Amino acid sequence: MIMNQTVYSRYRIFIWFALIMLLLVTIFMALSVGRYAISLSHVCQILVHQILPDGVITPNWSKTAEKVILHVRLPRILIACLTGAGLAIAGTALQSLFRNPLVGPQIIGVSSGAAFGGVLAILLFSSMWLTVSFAFLGGMLAMMLVFILGYQRYGSGILMLILAGVVINAFFAALISLITYFADPNNTLPTIVFWLMGSFSTATYQKLAVLLPAILLGGGLITACRFRLNALSLGEEQVQALGLSSNGIRWLILACVTLITSATVAISGTIGWVGLIIPHIARLVVGHDHRVLIPISALIGAIYMIGVDTIARSVTNAEIPLGIITALVGAPIFAILLKSMNKKVSMA
Repeated sequence: MIMNQTVYSRYRIFIWFALIMLLLVTIFMALSVGRYAISLSHVCQILVHQILPDGVITPNWSKTAEKVILHVRLPRILIACLTGAGLAIAGTALQSLFRNPLVGPQIIGVSSGAAFGGVLAILLFSSMWLTVSFAFLGGMLAMMLVFILGYQRYGSGILMLILAGVVINAFFAALISLITYFADPNNTLPTIVFWLMGSFSTATYQKLAVLLPAILLGGGLITACRFRLNALSLGEEQVQALGLSSNGIRWLILACVTLITSATVAISGTIGWVGLIIPHIARLVVGHDHRVLIPISALIGAIYMIGVDTIARSVTNAEIPLGIITALVGAPIFAILLKSMNKKVSMA
């Protein structure tokens, strides 16, 4: 038993080290790759030049390369990193909360609510900051409606929360369709459609400053509740046996997921499947213990999102919306999960 624990501890250390190294490699490769290719040596020199005093490194790169690295790709990669990590954490928490491996952030209707707010702002104002603000408010509104519909004074109310999320999701999806119907097909409609598909093409340090606190706060609180998530994943009886308030923990987790999802949708539009498939990959790597699962999910989600964004902006002259790539990857994985779950049910 002691030997097994020792081996498992060494394995976790190896996984941590491997994923952190892979994240760093992915970031540097993403900074180098693109329609304007920049060598890895120049990427490293440009980044180090920003830290060291002037004169230590003699610039031997073009001003264009420096501008592309510092003002175009770096904020985009950092936002992709935070988005992937945040959605992975949110998905892991929700799957534990509902004890359902096929649950993602979209299940509680927050993504649709945030998308509705952003689409409404695009239609009425055509302002980036109003789009971000309205998307965030839309996600919060969706969460409030889910709370009103799904709240039960007695009992767990998990089924009611799921049903409320489905209803709110359908309601806001209908409102989005209504707005796109009335939008100007020459100007506003293409902007709405592209935004709904998800993209980091408008990434800036100002948007990064909006996203960072939301991910840190929501992800930090979920990480702080990792022990309680272990209990929740075992069922209501286990929670009660430990003397914990399941309703209080549940609504705290849902509020954190709302914060993370609303912020990511507000900054980059709707990006599906990340919060659904990344937790499964993380469980295959480290198991079901949320003390390890949550941070590992964040690392894998960050690596995955940076890789997807690099592909989206590099393979063709016209940038591919992120939602298309994540769906192409996520749908087959989802089908495999459904098939494996069906086999388990049949064997039982």
